[in-house]
Amino acid sequence: MVIDDKEARHSRSGISTGSSYVGLSEHDKMRVAELLKRTPEGDFEVVVRDSDGDPVVIRNAPFLLDGRPMPTLYWLVGRQACRQVGYLESQGGVKAAQAAMDASELEEAHARYAAERNAFIPADYNGIIPSGGVGGTRRGVKCLHAHYAWYLAGGDDPVGRWVAQQLNTNRQ
Repeated sequence: MVIDDKEARHSRSGISTGSSYVGLSEHDKMRVAELLKRTPEGDFEVVVRDSDGDPVVIRNAPFLLDGRPMPTLYWLVGRQACRQVGYLESQGGVKAAQAAMDASELEEAHARYAAERNAFIPADYNGIIPSGGVGGTRRGVKCLHAHYAWYLAGGDDPVGRWVAQQLNTNRQ
């Protein structure tokens, strides 16, 4: 996948986005379970697909079906993307991404992510809510998969942008 800016990311990568919980098919439910190698524990929607229509990113509800908070709003499920990002992580990508980031820009990204996730929580909810930003962390870089998933879904994520650049560089 070659993805480097919000406008061009979908046309060059063959990825499309959607934003409705309505219409999650049984096929999508089964395919996401297959990609995760387990049954999802909460409600989700497919928000990014590859050129063949296969799920690449899902958006999770802020709570699992049993009521536990779910801090990870965007989850990378596409096989190829997971493999590529996993390789990047195995080569020291988390430390390299952390070193490449401006701390205040990253902190702001975590705050935007948390606000986006928390917008799905009813205003009158008074239980325990998910915490942290991208991947549930409050600071720094924890998981390149989570950052890249948010970026692919349209999020303004400096780490996701960095991952896209690294994947593009590694393909050349």
